[in-house]
Order: sequence, then structure tokens, then C-alpha cells
Amino acid sequence: MQSFVINLLNGVSYGLLLFMLSAGLTLIFSMLGVLNFAHASFYMLGAYVGFSVAAHAGFWSALVIAPLVVGLIGAALERWLLRRVRVHGHLPELLLTFGAAYLLGELVKLGWGLNPLSASIPPVLDGPLFTLYGAAFARYRAFMMAVSLAMLVVLYAVLRVSKAGLIVRAALTHASAVEALGHNVPRVFTGVFAAGTALAALAGVIGAPLFVIEPSMAESLGSIVFVVVVIGGLGSLSGALVASLLVGCVQTLAVASDVSLGDVLSAAGATAPPEWDALTLAQVAPLIPYLLLVGMLALRPRGLFGRRDEPV
Repeated sequence: MQSFVINLLNGVSYGLLLFMLSAGLTLIFSMLGVLNFAHASFYMLGAYVGFSVAAHAGFWSALVIAPLVVGLIGAALERWLLRRVRVHGHLPELLLTFGAAYLLGELVKLGWGLNPLSASIPPVLDGPLFTLYGAAFARYRAFMMAVSLAMLVVLYAVLRVSKAGLIVRAALTHASAVEALGHNVPRVFTGVFAAGTALAALAGVIGAPLFVIEPSMAESLGSIVFVVVVIGGLGSLSGALVASLLVGCVQTLAVASDVSLGDVLSAAGATAPPEWDALTLAQVAPLIPYLLLVGMLALRPRGLFGRRDEPV
């Protein structure tokens, strides 16, 4: 039971990291209608920039500087590229972000090389937070959970309570009226895109000590992020939160399980081939998010909370 509790907490921490990453993608789609295929590449870029900043100025400086740098790059992409193709429809936007993903990947290889890098956990966050019957829960994972929850509170406050959030939501549906009131709508959209990419970079900085920093990290986690936003519902931050926790917990518990796939099917009343008895849930854990995606698309194509006009 104690190992289940620790694994569940690890799953929640991983799920909240997925939410930190998917929140930026959801924010961009819900406000701009752009499905940013380069989003995971900004996550990767944040991890690399954070690694370089941390090597010279420490982890805490990287936590601030890396999202700002990547956010400015995202703002430049929206200002000088996306804005030019937006008038031609969504397909050019998709193709542009798809190309930007490859461009960022190649730039990372040129700047940092092909060898994997390892980010270190700051000493104050290193070690277990508590131990339960011999199983430890890492202090850094608790920190990651706290940052993710703080980000959720700030996003909700900005979008639902602040004047800036009111302007952003009004610009989405009544752009001409917002411009008539003296607000620069294109600049608002640039700010939203920059904020979304900065959130991806923040996830990259925080997730770097738990994963290897390498050029392929965008491809490995990017597909999971799209699974999360589709399951939660495109454009819904609350859906992204629920889907992130679902995917994170289910996948983490599956990885930690030694139950065979045949036993699972037998418990469900199905007959499994004999060779499936040699397969464990841990071995098929990478497929679980995609099975959830297929099931969601078959049963509820718009996702758990998918409504284009309700971003939170």
C-alpha cells in the first residue's frame, strides 16, 4: 500500500508537469485558434537554455531567465511569421509551426550538440521530502507540484479576474470593438503566444533534472502533450488539468506494476492469448496514453471539457 501511495504521488507530479506543458498549448489554441506543432520544441529549448543559464547563474536564475528568453522567441515567431500567414487560414499556420519545430530542433543540435546533457537538482531541493515504510517521495517532485499549482492559480486569476484577462477574452470574439476602445489586438495575441511558449519553457527547466536533456525530447513528450489536450478537450485548461493527471497517474502506476497483461484481461472476463502472460503492464505502459486517446475519440470526440469558447 505504501508503494502505491508513493507511485500515485509520483504520477500526480508527472501529471502536473504535463499540465504545465499542455497549459501553454491550450492557452494558445483557445485564444488564437492556433494548434502550435512547435510547442514541444519550445519545451526542449527551455530545457537547454535553462541548463546553460543554470551552469553560470544557478537553477533559480534559470527558472526566470529561460522562460523569458523563450517567450521572446515565441513572440518573434508570432509577430513576424504567424501574423503574416494568419490571413490565409489555419493550414498555413499549422505548416509554419510544423516547420518551426524542425528549425528549433536543428538549432538546438547546432548550439548544444547531439550528446545528452544532465541537469542537476539544486541542493535545497535534493533528497526525500518524507519516507513512507521505506519508500521515499522526492522533495523536488513536491516542488514541481507546487510550481504547477501556483501556475494554475495565476492563469485562472489573470484570465478570469484581471483586466488583462478581460481584454484578451474580449479580443478573441470582438476584436474590432476592443480595437475601438484603444487596445492593440495584434499585440495582445503576440503576448498570449509569448506566454504560452514561456510556460512550455518553464516546464522544460523544471522537468530537466528528472529527464535527460537531448534533441529528441521534443518528439518523445510532444505526442503525449497532444494526447492530453485532445483528451481534455481542445481549448479547455480545466480539461487539460484533468487529462494530465489522468495520463500521468495511469502511466506511472502502470510502469510500477508487475501485473501481466493476461491477468488484467482475465480479471475483465476476457480470454487472452497465452503469450500475453509474459507481457507486463510496465512493458505496455508507453501505449496507454494513446489507447486512452483512441477511446476518447471513439466515445467523446470533443474531449472531456472541449468547448472552443471556454478556455478555462
